[in-house]
Amino acid sequence: VQLQASGGGLVQPEGSLRLSCAATGNILRINLMRWYRQTPGKQRELVATITSGDSTIYVDSVKGRFTISRDNAKNTVYLQMDNLKPEDTAVYYCNAVIQDKLGWNAYWGQGTQVTVSS
Repeated sequence: VQLQASGGGLVQPEGSLRLSCAATGNILRINLMRWYRQTPGKQRELVATITSGDSTIYVDSVKGRFTISRDNAKNTVYLQMDNLKPEDTAVYYCNAVIQDKLGWNAYWGQGTQVTVSS
């Protein structure tokens, strides 16, 4: 199983970006899907979570600006980021709890850089 993240880039403040993360491989089921972010010298921060039932949870700093969603047919999770701020600059990582033939495991994507700057 692999997770492939994409969609990062450079955007001006108040702009928008949409991140995608697709899971591929011998996947039986996917439970939780999450987005984290990390800046140099800081711990990785959980940004948003979506359950298999489409319940969502956000860190306070992104509530009302970010939206996490998933397409189960494509094994893909998205993060729509609106009204971006310079403090959102970070490497964003996707994470998913996936059942394959070996059982349940957590997998990470490779990270995608988001830079918010004028």
